[in-house]
Amino acid sequence: MAKTTAPAPTPALPASYEEALGELDRLVAAMEAGQLPLDRLLENYKRGADLLAFCRARLDAVEQQVKVLEDGQLKAWVTE
Repeated sequence: MAKTTAPAPTPALPASYEEALGELDRLVAAMEAGQLPLDRLLENYKRGADLLAFCRARLDAVEQQVKVLEDGQLKAWVTE
């Protein structure tokens, strides 16, 4: 009888955008180093995709909040 292994549980998403970005940076660096076994590389890729989706969702949410704060009129971002 073939033995099947249960998939590893999906790690929880980070509490903040900054945590997600930091983890994403670490994953990318590990993948770019080229020293990971194939299975670990695939796990990191999947986790990176989840983190990227989380970051994009947070950025979209913040953009919507800014639009509300600006009375529905999107104004140009000014840096000084």
